[in-house]
Amino acid sequence: MLELRHWSAWHGHAQALWDVNLEVLPGQLVVLQGLNGAGKSTLIQSVMGLLPDTQGQLLWQGQDLTALPAHARAGVGFGYVAEDRRLFTALTVRENLWVGVMPAGRQQARQRLSDVLAWFPVLGEMMERPASQMSGGEQQMLALARTWMTSPQVLLLDEPCEGIAPVLVQVMRDALLDLRARGVTLVVAEQNQVLSPYADQVLRMSGGQLSKVLVPGSSVKLQPQP
Repeated sequence: MLELRHWSAWHGHAQALWDVNLEVLPGQLVVLQGLNGAGKSTLIQSVMGLLPDTQGQLLWQGQDLTALPAHARAGVGFGYVAEDRRLFTALTVRENLWVGVMPAGRQQARQRLSDVLAWFPVLGEMMERPASQMSGGEQQMLALARTWMTSPQVLLLDEPCEGIAPVLVQVMRDALLDLRARGVTLVVAEQNQVLSPYADQVLRMSGGQLSKVLVPGSSVKLQPQP
């Protein structure tokens, strides 16, 4: 289970998250909705360990990860797909896919590469193309594919289907739903309602707080704020 207890975060002197409490069961798809500036991206980044100033407790499968930096959270199974993709644009598609794979994980990554090419056949045709020469939608597929190559158990995604062609939105949606079917825990920030209809829980963010459960009857629980 992924759990946040009294979780707060700051950007410099400005507080962006306020005493967030959240429990997410393994294998669940949780969607965070809210206006720009509501705190969705901040929540995802802080869970990944990308914000230096946080307060509270983060647990995964009973293990306290609060003090771990981002690379250590990745080592225990967290993966992050940023809204701006953060690809190595001078590297080829092949190099981007393999850049984060540790030597001990190369055999497992070869199987994950088969998954990637099944979801996104177009990437197989672009293996030697620099990422800088890809469309936005192709780069978004590569960003997800690169993260999947690192064997994540929890995927944190910031607007994965925003600003790409409708046909590619469907491809991304289907890949993410396949990951959920495989038991990967997904926490997704989105405004465009692509994944919300399939979510186990849709949570509303406002003013840095989780303020409302939009989909009842889920096993994901939003704990009441004190």
